[in-house]
Amino acid sequence: MPWGTTSPPISSPDTVAVERLGKRIEQDKEKSSEQVDIFPVGIESVSTQNAIETNSLTKRFGPVTAIEGIDLTVRSGEVFGLLGPNGAGKSTVIDLVLGLTTPTEGRALVFGTDVANNPRAVRRRIGVLPDDYAMYDGMTGREHLRSILRLKGADDDPEDLRDRVGLDDEAFDRPAGDYSKGMRQRLALATALAGDPDLLILDEPSSGLDPGGIALVRELVGELSERETTVFFSSHRLAEVEAVCDRIGIVNDGRLVSVQGVDGLTDQASDSERLQLLTDESPDADCLERVRSVNAVERVRVDEQTLTVDCLAPEVKADVIELVNRSVSVRDFELEERNLEDVFDAIVERDRSATPQQNAVVTGGDPK
Repeated sequence: MPWGTTSPPISSPDTVAVERLGKRIEQDKEKSSEQVDIFPVGIESVSTQNAIETNSLTKRFGPVTAIEGIDLTVRSGEVFGLLGPNGAGKSTVIDLVLGLTTPTEGRALVFGTDVANNPRAVRRRIGVLPDDYAMYDGMTGREHLRSILRLKGADDDPEDLRDRVGLDDEAFDRPAGDYSKGMRQRLALATALAGDPDLLILDEPSSGLDPGGIALVRELVGELSERETTVFFSSHRLAEVEAVCDRIGIVNDGRLVSVQGVDGLTDQASDSERLQLLTDESPDADCLERVRSVNAVERVRVDEQTLTVDCLAPEVKADVIELVNRSVSVRDFELEERNLEDVFDAIVERDRSATPQQNAVVTGGDPK
């Protein structure tokens, strides 16, 4: 069960279950030995090569396009966050990087190896925490870790891995079927860390964790970054990736719409302000359209008699007030700085306001 998702749970913690799993492990190892060398001639060292590269990566499921034309580079040793709303295509990107599905178009490379051509060689260098990790309910946490270590041919101490993820000793020797969601997430994280992978992929890692568990994940990612392990981090929570990532890619409706450093997003937030105007009546559509056409105005929203405008330059605030005042009377106004969440929302909203034809292509609809 290399990825924790291929076998049904075992109902009782007996030796037969362990023997069955052991046979599966040996079979996988035999198959793995038939593959080409994990580090074939011509592949550069981890420290001098991009960890992940995708070129025009596209995946369609029948008429629906899950992701389209993803061109992404994750540098070796960096912590990269893939951010987007639920259903944006983040998990599809991860599945393609892991070789769990094949691209319709384009390709994905991991440390220079084409994933579709040699998925086993790629996976041997990756630790992964999937969004929904299935376990053998009848096996203890210790048995899960020992099995994964055998499969990876690693000699890590299970107790050390348990300590790193904060799983208590008593729970470690209980069947995983008795675990809470947070405990399962900690055990899954321990299996991802097993074997000291060159690349760690975390898909929604804070799911089910309490605040202490979330802080632990951040601490672990920081430690791995210091050791120059590449971390590819997927989440729909901006605060989660902001706290640990060097760069952030934003995905929306299957497209990569932005890639920049956290500092770049922070600069966008600090350089912009949110202007709220209280008017004597609700502005009409023509007024809103004129405001949207002003340079350095990013988002315009109206709620009855309150008009909210995100301004990317200080000088446009007066222009906006004057423009609105021509249509309706401005009774009062307020200013507030935007935060990173506002910047993220604006990028996603700007992408969603693309032409209907662009959106139809991405969602698999008919671009009429």
